Amino acid sequence: MTDALRMLESIRRPRLLIRTARIGMADYRRSAQLQRLLGVSHLPDNGTALRQLITIEEGLEQQRSASAAGYSLSRHIEVLVAMMGEAQLLRASGPITLIAAE
Repeated sequence: MTDALRMLESIRRPRLLIRTARIGMADYRRSAQLQRLLGVSHLPDNGTALRQLITIEEGLEQQRSASAAGYSLSRHIEVLVAMMGEAQLLRASGPITLIAAE
């Protein structure tokens, strides 16, 4: 199991957020959603994308927890959908050793 997947498995979020993201996974389109969420023209590999998404999601979770005015529930769900989608693709690709970013 990769470090990114371990990080993902340790995340705890409200059930409603997770349920909604699971429903949204049926419509996950990697190329369109990752380009928009990560602001990239070339798609990173699954492990790199997952680590970047986890970082974005952590910021959104901090905003949610603080009831920040700029918090976007729909963006949070989009990021969770992408995280779950990337994790699913990473698991399906078999054992890969990723180098942790410093």
